[in-house]
Amino acid sequence: MENNKIDQNVLDRAQLWLDGDYDTETKSKIREMIENSPAELIDAFYKDLEFGTGGLRGVMGAGTNRMNKYTVGAATQGLANYMKKMFADREGLSVAIAFDSRNNNTFFAGICADVLSANGIKVFVFDDIRPTPELSFAIRHLKCQAGIVITASHNPPEYNGFKAYWEDGGQLIAPHDKNVIGEVNKIKDIDQINFNRESGLVESIGEEIDKAYLENIAALSLSPEIVKKHKDLKIVYTPIHGTGVKLVPAGLKAFGFKNIYNVPEQDIADGNFPTVKSPNPEEPAALNMAINKAKEINANIVMATDPDADRVGIAVRNNKNEFVLLNGNQTATLLINYLIKKWKENGKLTGNEYIVKTIVTSEILKDIALKNGVDYFDTLTGFKFIAEVLRLNEGKKTFIGGGEESYGYLVGDFVRDKDAVISCCMIAETAAWAAEQGKTLYELLPDIYVEFGFYKERLQSIVRKGKTGAEEIAQMMVDYRKNPPAKINNSEVVVIKDYQGQIEKNLVDKTKRTINLPKSNVLQFFLADGSKISVRPSGTEPKIKFYFSVKDELKNKSEYDTLNAKLEKRLDSIISDMGL
Repeated sequence: MENNKIDQNVLDRAQLWLDGDYDTETKSKIREMIENSPAELIDAFYKDLEFGTGGLRGVMGAGTNRMNKYTVGAATQGLANYMKKMFADREGLSVAIAFDSRNNNTFFAGICADVLSANGIKVFVFDDIRPTPELSFAIRHLKCQAGIVITASHNPPEYNGFKAYWEDGGQLIAPHDKNVIGEVNKIKDIDQINFNRESGLVESIGEEIDKAYLENIAALSLSPEIVKKHKDLKIVYTPIHGTGVKLVPAGLKAFGFKNIYNVPEQDIADGNFPTVKSPNPEEPAALNMAINKAKEINANIVMATDPDADRVGIAVRNNKNEFVLLNGNQTATLLINYLIKKWKENGKLTGNEYIVKTIVTSEILKDIALKNGVDYFDTLTGFKFIAEVLRLNEGKKTFIGGGEESYGYLVGDFVRDKDAVISCCMIAETAAWAAEQGKTLYELLPDIYVEFGFYKERLQSIVRKGKTGAEEIAQMMVDYRKNPPAKINNSEVVVIKDYQGQIEKNLVDKTKRTINLPKSNVLQFFLADGSKISVRPSGTEPKIKFYFSVKDELKNKSEYDTLNAKLEKRLDSIISDMGL
């Protein structure tokens, strides 16, 4: 394919790398793309990797829109430059670094350590793979000013990522995220990146942090006596080739659970994730091996964590003794309901407690909190915003727990990110609490729905890859804003929330209200029948996400199956009416 069929801007950006002081292998790959793979060249160079809800994340390879030595080096140099400005009055700056089981994990972690130490910053690097939430804990424990974890969470094997954290243990948020990118953008030449490691400033960490982290987790238990009675609960756990193998079983044992069964084939840390199509606990197939193991040994519950162990998916036995998967909203409902009820029962509620959820997460969490005198906060999607609420309320209010529909939860405030190690332990304790009542986790859900209403949610994603895909997704959002639906599934749209314009419009009384959250490319439509539809382009993947929520009254547990089927049909109708 001739060069003139490739956008000149892309060619110019690629030429800068060919002319610059980049390694021979990188230049060879760029030339090959120019000659033989123009579409790949365009995707590799049409933009720079940006910090989204999950930080820097992309396909590994040569190019400005790829994860490689130079983009990671530039991001690290930008972070180092920003730290020096922000902490100019402090001596002995330090950063903690962790990495998961992805390909090139130690390579990228090493690049980060090279650049930071070359800039005179002390670096604490974990000696092996560790869960992302432990990195958050380590920042606070070691009193670092920042942290980095090399992970692409549940993305396919060709991806990796660079997730940056600030001194509170939370991911970078405004203005720090934009300011770091500003510093990165100032780097016009790779000679501005110092790759010359200062070995005396790089220290390996591991076991001591593990011990402190697990001690903090064990202290979260609200029902130690109940766990003691039900310590033989059978739990099957899989890390899906990721970091959870290091600490989830240890955490469960620290809580007092004795029967923990692993899936040996998936205990192996492998960035190719050979036993699954996707290492995403949201995908049913990712739990297949664990569920088969659970059937084999007659287990009570199945847990699966993603490669960096910040999210967990679970399977429980239904009334027919079959394993069924719970979605993120259902697990969050069980967890928040348990936490608040136990806090109340244990006399810990003072009226100054709160939970946090994201705007696309089930509204039942808000209902549970308010009925029990617990405050709640809504945030934008991304756990960094939940961490911000914790930081702003530190010393003022007490955080009980929180979560988001995408299988991420947190209990306690010594970690400032979603934490699957903590979540696995607290979910197991919730299962023990249910067993004490002669119930399974599955049987607890109808009880909650009778009390608070039957909420049912569904997520649908549309994938559009590459530059043209990004443009198509952007146009979809423009169209929804220009021509919002008046009705969806024969129910009037009564409220529209536009988080980009930060305006909430009530279409019934014609009033407007300012949304006091940061600008974000999200739209929400609230219907007269209580349904909620949220539309949001992903910040980390080439897709646009549609979050659907419907609700009805469950008068009696015996009507659960009938109402469940009715709500499923309503979801189908809404999705069909929107042409998805």
